[in-house]
Amino acid sequence: MLLYISCGGSLSLSLSLSLSFSPSPFLLFSEPEPKRARRSLSLSLSLSLSLSLASSPIERKGGGGMEIDRAIRESTDRRLQTKYNNAIYVIQRAFALYKLEEVALSFNGGKDSTVLLHLIRAGYYLHMDKTDFCNGIQQDGLLNCPIRTIYFESPCAFPEINSFTYETASHYGLPLEIIRSDFKSGLEGLLKEKPTKAIFLGTRIGDPNAVGQEQFSPSSNGWPPFMRVNPILDWSYRDVWSFILTCKVKYCSLYDQGYTSIGSIYDTVPNTLLCIADSSSMEENFKPAYMLLDGRLERAGRAKKNSVKSENNSVPSNGLNIVDAHQSASYRASIIIVGDEYLFGTFEDKLGTALCKKLHDIGWQVSHIAVVQNEIDSVADEVERWKSTDDMVFLLGGLGPLHSDVSVAGVGKAFGVRLAPDEEFEEYLRQLIGNNYTGDRNEMALLPEGITELLHHKMLPVPLIKCKNVIILAATNHEELDTQWDCLLELPNINLVRTAPFKSKHLSTMLSEVETAQVLSKLSVDFPDIYIGCHRKSRLGPFIISFVGKDKTRVESAAAKLSQSFSEGAFSEADCG
Repeated sequence: MLLYISCGGSLSLSLSLSLSFSPSPFLLFSEPEPKRARRSLSLSLSLSLSLSLASSPIERKGGGGMEIDRAIRESTDRRLQTKYNNAIYVIQRAFALYKLEEVALSFNGGKDSTVLLHLIRAGYYLHMDKTDFCNGIQQDGLLNCPIRTIYFESPCAFPEINSFTYETASHYGLPLEIIRSDFKSGLEGLLKEKPTKAIFLGTRIGDPNAVGQEQFSPSSNGWPPFMRVNPILDWSYRDVWSFILTCKVKYCSLYDQGYTSIGSIYDTVPNTLLCIADSSSMEENFKPAYMLLDGRLERAGRAKKNSVKSENNSVPSNGLNIVDAHQSASYRASIIIVGDEYLFGTFEDKLGTALCKKLHDIGWQVSHIAVVQNEIDSVADEVERWKSTDDMVFLLGGLGPLHSDVSVAGVGKAFGVRLAPDEEFEEYLRQLIGNNYTGDRNEMALLPEGITELLHHKMLPVPLIKCKNVIILAATNHEELDTQWDCLLELPNINLVRTAPFKSKHLSTMLSEVETAQVLSKLSVDFPDIYIGCHRKSRLGPFIISFVGKDKTRVESAAAKLSQSFSEGAFSEADCG
C-alpha cells in the first residue's frame, strides 16, 4: 500500500507500508504463544518524510499563470473569454511548434505587452499542464514561465516605463535582456548570439506596424528571419483593459495619469479627452486610461513631433492643444431604465433618449444605456458595474410602493448597505399620499443607509434620491423629466458639471457606404477627437454622416475634408434636429 500526502507544496509525506503473513520458522515475539508460533508475521514499514519550510523559487517569483486562467473562467464577460481562448490557442501552438529556448517575448512595459506577458504565463501553464497530464505528471499550479524577455531601452523612455519593466521582470523571474540600440540592429545582434525562431509581440490591429500581419507572420524582407507571433492582434482597447481589470494585474502608473498610448517623452501627452475640468484650479487632472469611452481615440495623446521645443510652446496632440484640455474635457454618465414592460415590448422607452440629449447638451457623454428587469439583483448588477467607472449613474423607473419597484433596494445592494427608515423622506410622503400604506410603516421611506442624500427644490413635491453618484429620477413622462432635470442643474454640490457643449454637423449623400468607407476611416485617424458616425433612415434613402465634437472648428474641418475628397455636390448639409 502506497500513500502520498501533499500539503500545499511545502510539506510532502510518502508512506510505504508492506504487510504480509506467511509460514516461517522465525518468531517475532519472545514469549511463547502457540498461535504466533504457528504463524510468522513479517512487517516492513518504510516511512519517508520530506519537509520544505522555505517557499520555492517559483512561489517567490509570482507563481504560474493559473490565477490568470481562473480569473477569466470566473468572469461573466463572454467577449473577453472568447478573446482569451483565441489568444491562448495561438500561444499554445507556438509552444508546441518551438522549444522554450527558441522563443522570446518583446516587452516594453506598456499595457499591450503587459497583457501579453500574463497571457503567455497562462498559456505556458496550460500547455505544460496538458503535456504533463499526457505523461502522467500532476501540475502544482506554481509553474513559472522563464521565457527569454527582450527590452529595448531608450533614453527617451518614461522613467515609469523603465522601472515598471524591471520590477515586472524581477517579480516573475523573467530573464531580461536589455538592448540599447535601434530595434533592427539590436535584434540582428541578439538573434546571432542566441538563435531564436519566434518572438511574441503585443501588436494589435490599428497599430502602425500591424498592416498585413496575422497571428503567425514571418518577419519582413530585410529583417532577420524569425516568426512574429501576435496573440492579441484582434484585441481592442476595451479588451485590453477588460483583461487587466478582470485579472487585477499591475500596470504602469502612467495609465492612471491619463496616458492612453505611451511612446517617448517627446511625443506623448495625457489624452485630453480624459481631462477633469476644474475651474477652481489651474492644475490639470486626468481620469485613468481605462475610462476612455471610445477606444478609437486611444492614440489621441500621441503628439506630433516638433523640430523645436521650448517651454513656451505647448505640444500639439493630433491637432488638439493641451492648453484646451478643459474645453475638450467631458464627464460621462450611464442610464439604467428599470421596467419589464420595455423588455416585453409592451411600451417603447422615450425618457432614456430624452435624458441622453439633456446630458449631451451640457457636454456629458453617455457611455451606456441599459434596460433591466424589475429585479433587485438586475438593478444591483448594473449599478455595481457602472458606479465605479462613470461620473454619474441615472436610474429611471422602479420607484414606488409596488412589489416591482426595486430601484432603491437595488442601489442599496450595489453599495452593500441595508435599507433603513428615513424620517424626513417619510414626512414628505405623508404630506403627498397621507398614511395610505400597508403594514406598520411606509416601505417607500426605506432608503440606503448612510449614503442617501435628499435633493430638495421648491419645484419638486418630493426630494430626489441621490446615493453617492447614483441619482434615482421619479419621472414618468417628458414634462416631469424636464422639471426634475432643470432642478438638478440648479442644485449645488451634485457634481453635474456643465462643460463645453458638443457641436455637430450632418452631411447627406447618395454615395454608398463602400464608396465612402476608406475616406471615413482615414478621417477617423486624422480627427481622433471628433466622433464620426453614419446611419440611414431607409436602405434606399440618403446616407447620413455625422460629425460631433467640442471644437466647432475641428468639426467643420472634418466635414470639409470629407466633402473635398469627392466631386462637388456629392454632399449636402442635413438637418438631424
